[in-house]
Amino acid sequence: MKEKRQDIQYFLFSQYLSDGIRTTLEIILPSVIFAQFHRLDLGLIMSTGALCASMADGPGPVEHKRNGMLYCILFTFLMTLVTGLVNTNIILMGLLVLVSSFFFTMFSVFGNRAASLGTAALLIMVLRMDRISTPLNVLLESLLVVAGGFWYLLTALLFFRLYPYRPSQRLLGICLHETARYLKIKSALYESSSNISDEYRKLVAQQVVVNEKQDELRELLYKNREMMKDPTDTGKLLMVTFADVVDLFENIMATWYDYALLRERFGNTGLLNDVSIIIQNLADEIDRMGLAIQSNNSYKTQYLLLPALNELKAKIDGLEDNGNSHLVLKKILVNIRNLGERTDELMNYFKAGSAEKKPVRTDTDYARFVSHQVISSREFFSNFTLQSSVFRHSLRMMITCITGFIIAKLLPNAHHGYWILLTIIVILKPGFSLTKQRNLERLFGTVAGGIIGVLFIYFIHDRDVLFSLIIIFMLVTYTFIRVNYVVTVIFMTPYIIILFNLLGIGSVAVAEERLLDTAIASVLAFAGSYFLFPHWESVQLENYMISVLKANRDYLQQLLSFFSGKKPSAIEYKLVRKQLYISSANLSAAFQRMLSEPKSKQRSSQHIYEFVVLNHVLSSNIASLTASMINKEVEPVCSKEIVLPVKKSITILKQSLQQLDHTAEEEEITIPKTITSAANQTDKQLTEQLNFIYKVSGDIGKITTEISKQND
Repeated sequence: MKEKRQDIQYFLFSQYLSDGIRTTLEIILPSVIFAQFHRLDLGLIMSTGALCASMADGPGPVEHKRNGMLYCILFTFLMTLVTGLVNTNIILMGLLVLVSSFFFTMFSVFGNRAASLGTAALLIMVLRMDRISTPLNVLLESLLVVAGGFWYLLTALLFFRLYPYRPSQRLLGICLHETARYLKIKSALYESSSNISDEYRKLVAQQVVVNEKQDELRELLYKNREMMKDPTDTGKLLMVTFADVVDLFENIMATWYDYALLRERFGNTGLLNDVSIIIQNLADEIDRMGLAIQSNNSYKTQYLLLPALNELKAKIDGLEDNGNSHLVLKKILVNIRNLGERTDELMNYFKAGSAEKKPVRTDTDYARFVSHQVISSREFFSNFTLQSSVFRHSLRMMITCITGFIIAKLLPNAHHGYWILLTIIVILKPGFSLTKQRNLERLFGTVAGGIIGVLFIYFIHDRDVLFSLIIIFMLVTYTFIRVNYVVTVIFMTPYIIILFNLLGIGSVAVAEERLLDTAIASVLAFAGSYFLFPHWESVQLENYMISVLKANRDYLQQLLSFFSGKKPSAIEYKLVRKQLYISSANLSAAFQRMLSEPKSKQRSSQHIYEFVVLNHVLSSNIASLTASMINKEVEPVCSKEIVLPVKKSITILKQSLQQLDHTAEEEEITIPKTITSAANQTDKQLTEQLNFIYKVSGDIGKITTEISKQND
């Protein structure tokens, strides 16, 4: 119940709801204003322009949003104009659909915002293809679309100017919320009643979510010039706190044990359940901080960790009095204490002047943590090859759209056939699994939304009430558009049906048409994704596995540098860590997508799952040691017993890499010459952990060999 209430609070202060309210108002106001002058038709055209501009208003820095919306306005103007001039000729219109569906889908080469811009251009083409008008009216309507786009752009920029920090604060709060969820899943691994395999699957899936939110916030902060040059404490606090959040997540990942063995040894003592409760309480504390940051409120610590740790330590000491060795429990105690310290550092966000205590990096340093998309014709045309997944998807979109256009033209004249094309554009995705998911969600949402819309029209006849319902449905639609697609469709369908009813176009007939068109489009999209240049995740997984092996190899190289006394720079270390998080999350997400594809298209699923888990275990153990080095809990000891397992582990990963990537080159590993072999200088527990890393690396090598054999 407490978690449900927390989720509701997060939603009420989320960027999704804020954007939903703002987008709804910006889209609907032109129609409301023009309706007062009895020209709702003109208002709807302006609202369509605003709707298209909103599609380029995705997450990211204000500068990128502005540029994206400006280009979106330009392309929607051109598409409105061209569509209006050629839609009287079925052949010319068919050629426009053919060329545009390929050209604008290729915009995906330049990233998500450009892809959304391309979708907006296709959307306006589809919405205007059945509207026959004179050339003068076409020009007027094109200018109204531009006016609607600029209305949306200027209003959005005004909001960003008035509340420059709120998107970052909200996203930072969500980052903490998802990190707390990850920590709660990890706490369940200590519970004797939980299933370790199930919890580990949840953990890997949640890591994808955490990485996605971190990457989104990293882009928002590090590409925002105004934020980095902000003279006030707010911008610096956001930068510093985000760095603390990433360090906190590394600390959480760094705690890994053989949980089955832990339960076997200490399950009957009740200590593991105590550990689980303490970690859950820490997760709740992090969650509450996230909510305070997201809602822009102050916060005071509510959970005191020290008493709980003292009580746990007393219980562990009591076990030692019986003559048993419980070093692993002491290590868990130390890890929880470190986690508590990391959590306490987050409290600096709520303390005045704390931003001055930590150094802020230069613009050049921050730029290394984000990707920079090159926009050029060379980049665009270099993807004109079947080796490019974007090119294959563009061909697939072109063929499917022209097929949908032909079918739409074969339907009766009174039929709104454009909905077939619209549905294809929305649900046809680069991968089969995503298309399949969108298909099911679209069908279910259309049926459910159609029933809701018809019922409202049947029982409610007051136009003002129906218009109020449209606003509510729009609000839900634009709030959930980036969160839950099925909810979006369920509420979008009745709002369109009610709108058509108010315009005198009909209601039940529209609902029937939407259902038929959605069914036709779903079949076409499914067939296109399955038969036309298909993108199977099993084929792509090898690339993700290569990236993970490279990232873990580089992570081990950082560990080797620590032991050699050549401590790497903080920036270099964090860049390697970031790459590891991204590559691990990408592999996990691709694996999950593969499981939703046809069984006949899946390969080595069990071995790949083991590969995912083993690499996660490996990175967690490496993180544990590097964190200990950074916190100076472990002094660098350059002995043969220390260096040799690290060297062997790197060698195994390189051999595994060569099995998957035949272009990988052999690299020399430089081992420090000042190697000592005095056994008393070597920490026994440290040696055991390094030998465990070596063992896990060996297991990765064996699994990689099996996968490589099956793929040959």
